[in-house]
Amino acid sequence: MRDKHIIDILETAPLAGLTEQDRATVEAHAKECADCRKAAEAAFLSSVLLKEHAFQTVSPPPFFETRVLAIVRERQATNDSWAFGGMWRAAGALVSSMAATVALLAVLTFGLPGDKTNTNSDVVSAANGYSAEEMMMTGLDQSDEQVSDAQVFTTLYDTEEEVAK
Repeated sequence: MRDKHIIDILETAPLAGLTEQDRATVEAHAKECADCRKAAEAAFLSSVLLKEHAFQTVSPPPFFETRVLAIVRERQATNDSWAFGGMWRAAGALVSSMAATVALLAVLTFGLPGDKTNTNSDVVSAANGYSAEEMMMTGLDQSDEQVSDAQVFTTLYDTEEEVAK
């Protein structure tokens, strides 16, 4: 028993986690060996101190909460120096997605070549021999001529027949 010391047993597991056989071995050897008795007493004292320390509650120093809250408010004040900062963080994704949608629609509307089909205005201008642009550019030169109702009906019905074709 003198050759086998219990220090290895004490170092591998906590004192509370030792089996009954290990405890009996520790107690029997501690009675005979002074070095192992000191190690067993130190293990027992450290176990008791750890248990007591675990049950202690530490109270924060006075005004701790006040200081922490003051620091938090100070940081928030520096982060929100821009008045719309909070609102932009909340709505930033929505605004940027709306801007991207508008840009996409603008590209699709103006950038891509469209399918050229005859519209009513194309047919009317072909039947009349003049266009709205021509009327605006030439001005009042043709305003002296009066268009009769028969000419208007003929133009309208002719364009409907051409569109139907």
